[in-house]
Amino acid sequence: MRDHFEVGRYDAAGRLGELTVPRAGVTVETPALLPVVNPHVQTIEPSTLASEFGAEILITNSYILHQSDDLREPAERQGLHELLDFPGAIMTDSGSFQLAEYGEIDVTTEEILAFQREIGSDIGTPVDIPTPPDVARERAESELATTQERLEIADGVDTGEMLTTAPIQGSTYPDLRERAAEHAHGTDLDVFPVGAVVPLMNEYRYDDLADVVAACKRGLGEDAPVHLFGAGHPMMFAMAVALGCDLFDSAAYALYARDGRYLTVRGTEHLDDMDYFPCSCPVCVEYEPADLRAMDDQRGEDLLARHNLHVTYGEIRTIKQAIRDGDLMELVDSRARAHPTMLDGYRTLLDHAEQLETTDRIAKDTVFHTSTESARRPEVVRHHQRLDRFDLSGSILLTEGERDEEYDESWQVTPPFGPYPREMSDAYPFTAEVPERLSPQAYETAADGVARLAECNPDATVTLAQFEWPESALARVPDSVTVRHLGED
Repeated sequence: MRDHFEVGRYDAAGRLGELTVPRAGVTVETPALLPVVNPHVQTIEPSTLASEFGAEILITNSYILHQSDDLREPAERQGLHELLDFPGAIMTDSGSFQLAEYGEIDVTTEEILAFQREIGSDIGTPVDIPTPPDVARERAESELATTQERLEIADGVDTGEMLTTAPIQGSTYPDLRERAAEHAHGTDLDVFPVGAVVPLMNEYRYDDLADVVAACKRGLGEDAPVHLFGAGHPMMFAMAVALGCDLFDSAAYALYARDGRYLTVRGTEHLDDMDYFPCSCPVCVEYEPADLRAMDDQRGEDLLARHNLHVTYGEIRTIKQAIRDGDLMELVDSRARAHPTMLDGYRTLLDHAEQLETTDRIAKDTVFHTSTESARRPEVVRHHQRLDRFDLSGSILLTEGERDEEYDESWQVTPPFGPYPREMSDAYPFTAEVPERLSPQAYETAADGVARLAECNPDATVTLAQFEWPESALARVPDSVTVRHLGED
């Protein structure tokens, strides 16, 4: 077990955790954002990240420092914390990004880990091979083998108190990602980044991203803190957290500001197209879009970067509160409406509902059934799985109406959950708030529950009494179940 990461509370696969970083002497609450700091050009000073934004951890690139004529010697002499003037934990990348961009770098895993330890990095990274999406399987397997060799090398390097990451590769092949995660988790390395996913996010392929993260999670233990490399847009944080990601590094706050782009949790706006700021962060309260446009480029860019970082940290806090309250999936549902591809990602996430259910809390506050997708949530999956716990015989009425004494037992049936004993009506999740006008999918899912109960209890005679269920739902009710239409009684 890894004793440097402790989970406090789950919602789906999202969790509130504590990552202890011994070399820095700090404990970072997760989910956590790691602002990317370019050691050459700092849009916002690292000390300001801590004082104004509450940053507990940041990430910078050790390869840039290693190759820099100006910064290498000061980094070695002063150490990263003094060089950057940052009191929290500092994670360093190894140059793998440069490898992906330019095809080669001139440093080995042993060399870069030794350098990271020397300059005082708190979390170091080996040189993995970032395999892009959609490559031939042969290439993905070959490059994964190289990454795994380098993880074995990293596992044998004496890094002292510095934690070391074990990047997970495998391109867009879920089985390779799962295998890579199992291998990484089998080492004594400490933090587990999901690598080479920036191209997926740049192309808005959130459905493929969900499959990649879910596969990685299947190969990891629950003691493994998961870092989603390069995930900087707050729009997708809630989905990634619900899948089980704990750490995010973002250069988007600065890169987007450089291009005059304004981040929101619903997408990105162009400053030139804005008349009003919809945000209440300090920047947006004090200034209007025209004010920033009238400033010199650097001043306007700095203020826009500050807004971008405020909204990004704000989303992390919103997610943490949602996990605490047990309504993370409602937040994911809401964020999924921001963009069609986010909805694709959410629907793909729900393809893994059985996986998410294994860590989802069994008791929360009221579930809100707010969309078609709500019928596929982990709570519904869990209820259907547990219908095999009932041993029924005789005549069983499953009804949307009142109890009928003509039957041996009379159960309630409510879309999307399906059948459940009346005694559980006041228990979670059957206290769910549902709209009057349900989607066909809610009824279809309820019908699946009816079929599951009938299948698990072949000696019982089951009757379903329902109000105007759509034909698509009734078609899923097995022939062994008698169907009554309550409006015709």
